[in-house]
Amino acid sequence: MRKNAIIAALSGIGLVAGTLLLTPAYANPDYPTAAEVAAAKRDVQEKEKLIERIESLLVTLEEEARALETIALQKNEEYNQAIDAKNEMAAKVESLQARVEQSATEAEEARLQLGRIVAHMFRDRSATDTTLELLFNPDDAESLLFQMSMEEIIAQRTEAIYQAALDKQAQAEALALELEQSRIELEEIEAEAEKLYQEAQDAADAVIAKVAESERERATMMEQLAELKDTAEEIERQRQEGLEWERRQAAIRAAPTAPELYSVGEPDWAQVETAIAFASEQLGERYVLGGAGPNVWDCSGITMKSYAAAGVYIGWHSATAQYNVLAGQKKLVPFQNAQRGDLIWWSTESAFSGDKYHVAIYLGDGMMLEAPNPARTVRIVPVRYGELWPYAGRPTASSN
Repeated sequence: MRKNAIIAALSGIGLVAGTLLLTPAYANPDYPTAAEVAAAKRDVQEKEKLIERIESLLVTLEEEARALETIALQKNEEYNQAIDAKNEMAAKVESLQARVEQSATEAEEARLQLGRIVAHMFRDRSATDTTLELLFNPDDAESLLFQMSMEEIIAQRTEAIYQAALDKQAQAEALALELEQSRIELEEIEAEAEKLYQEAQDAADAVIAKVAESERERATMMEQLAELKDTAEEIERQRQEGLEWERRQAAIRAAPTAPELYSVGEPDWAQVETAIAFASEQLGERYVLGGAGPNVWDCSGITMKSYAAAGVYIGWHSATAQYNVLAGQKKLVPFQNAQRGDLIWWSTESAFSGDKYHVAIYLGDGMMLEAPNPARTVRIVPVRYGELWPYAGRPTASSN
């Protein structure tokens, strides 16, 4: 059976070499040709089989795009965490640089002070040794003994200053070495962040390509369905959207449930509505890797800025970090108890401390607001329950 030309071409280039490793292996959809459609119209039984086959392919296309979206979101989260590590190390290098400069100044001041003391001692030293003076002039013993004790004190102080100068120098050298090692480590972290950025961008490109391909194939199959069922294309589109809605509603029964961890207060509704109003103003704006406004976003960028608009800190630009902040504040509620404004996460891990690859704002009634993936804009859609973390976070609840 002839394969769809677009799918065959895509199979030939393998979604480009840079993205092959980031994408799961899928079978290429093989939907009916025009000749098959015409033949099916003459055969009721064959017609029903083809309809079932096309509808199954539409579901497969949606599942494939969803899987690629998950990969892109995971890569974006890895990149955001790498940027945080880079910023932390850069701050350390900057701090060390200041300490090295201060330590070098102190070491130089100690050295100069020691030099001045030694010079003063040589300049003011008596021509006659104090011990010999004591031997030949016993009548002046008291003053001479006092002079000896003073010289000893000066010597001790000089030794202390000398030792301090050595310590300052050693400290300056140690800090300089630590600074050099930190700079090397920063370069390595920057290189890793750049690598993760490229991986995330490749994953994003794969999503965009897959969604574009799926939409082209979907349009062709919609036309075939319309011909097979003798319906208008618009009616068939509406039917497919209805089927997709039914699938999403059916998934509600599979929504995760979890036991209560501790008591969490009610939301501050004024702050919740401020955050949701800010997020709603961004509807239709583009998803961009690492985006945090003013008109491009990723998932944790829009949640961070939305709650910042309400004066609430939920953590830095990372889905995992935002989860960890609310978990640390004991603001997690079982998903079945989630209320409007709560944050919800997705994860492939079962541990409480595991990475969360996506975050969205729950709006209530099974709906959410999200910056979904590179192929979609900021939107309001039904909650997806696959890999949904069983606990939501309530940023505006009072801390326990």
